[in-house]
Amino acid sequence: MDEQPDSLARLRGTVGLWTMTHEWVAPARVGELALEVESLGYGALWINESWGREALTSASLLLAPTTSLVVGAGIANIWARDAVASVNAARTLNAAYDDRFVLGLGVSHRPLVERLRGHVYDTPVRAMREYLDAMDAAPMLAHETGHRYARVLAALGPRMLELGATRADGVLPYLVTVEHTVLARRTIGDRFLAVEQSVVLGQDRDEFLRRAHEHLEHYTGLENYRNSWRRLGFDDADFVRGGSDRLCDALVVHGDESAVASRVAEHRAAGADHVCLQVLGEATTSRPHDEWRRLADVVHRG
Repeated sequence: MDEQPDSLARLRGTVGLWTMTHEWVAPARVGELALEVESLGYGALWINESWGREALTSASLLLAPTTSLVVGAGIANIWARDAVASVNAARTLNAAYDDRFVLGLGVSHRPLVERLRGHVYDTPVRAMREYLDAMDAAPMLAHETGHRYARVLAALGPRMLELGATRADGVLPYLVTVEHTVLARRTIGDRFLAVEQSVVLGQDRDEFLRRAHEHLEHYTGLENYRNSWRRLGFDDADFVRGGSDRLCDALVVHGDESAVASRVAEHRAAGADHVCLQVLGEATTSRPHDEWRRLADVVHRG
């Protein structure tokens, strides 16, 4: 995948949003959320796939009412659909919506693969490699056969980063530090690098820690993230449910708009092409309208 897709070219140098709050908006109204994000000038809207909506159906709901916003699956679980379905859906979405969809793929985590979906979670790097092989070999007998699409991998460790560099257009690391961004850029060369950055805008330290601990509650129970954080210098003392205060401070930027802009600039200096902000609101399900509007200034600073 040598030629850069249009969707990724649009995202270089931009700031986007990562959110799961769209899942608590009725499907018939979710386009209003996408229009809001587009009107604020964000380059992309990244959405998850875990216990809620199917990612590619959800992406279509967000793409339909917009005209310039890039929508990214961040991340679509490879165990949720076979490789033929993934690649052909990505082709269709890009052909239908002016090359504004990015297919983010990830191996997910053992609980979401085994308990939720009934698969066996084994050798994730090999599973991803075989999945990409199947995508590349997939036939499509439709108008958009062969349509170029963008795919990036959820990558934390060195082997998945290398796979993102050789078999995809780039990577999207999640819950990482600026130090990881340096490592990722060194590993993937000139491939596309998007980085998720969690944010608590304003609030006193007690409220910051409440939101950050709540955010990390689920993730601290997942082996893949603990392994990633160990490589970044954290240890078991940081992996209590909700994370230690030290882990919260490292992974979630806290402060005013300038503090967020500074962290975005640090990721860019470290090699990120695109930074997507996950704003932690009062509750996981509540859309942080006001914070999104306030942070739009960070977008326009370039």
